[in-house]
Amino acid sequence: MRTVLQRVSSASVTVDNKTVGEIGEGYVALLGIHREDTHDDLEYIARKLLGLRVFPDDQGRMNLSVTDINGSVLLISQFTLYADTRKGRRPGFDAAAPPDAAIPLYEEMILRLSQEVPVQTGEFGKRMTVELVNQGPVTVVLDSADRRH
Repeated sequence: MRTVLQRVSSASVTVDNKTVGEIGEGYVALLGIHREDTHDDLEYIARKLLGLRVFPDDQGRMNLSVTDINGSVLLISQFTLYADTRKGRRPGFDAAAPPDAAIPLYEEMILRLSQEVPVQTGEFGKRMTVELVNQGPVTVVLDSADRRH
């Protein structure tokens, strides 16, 4: 499981010109699900996302987590995080989980994160427009494969 986190002061997602998710301070989390991902991968990413200290404290140091600041998460499904660009000019997506495997993990991630922070989402498999104001800018990549190294 791979996640690109962007620390934001605000963000929204629209589908068919309708806003379907909107947050204030927190993260936009682009979530890619690998075809071999399991609940353990999901739990690793959820714990990292919730505990990562990248929000500024009173001295301006990155020392607070999204839970510490009472922030929110805008979670967006993003199979293209598993693009294989090694050959040619058109990426391949064989490593990405197919929808029948990805949707249950995506929905489980929504529930898991919602236990600790407010979560808004896009719509799985839809063409979305994501708007955000990146604070910092701060962008961090989390990958559950990293826990195996």
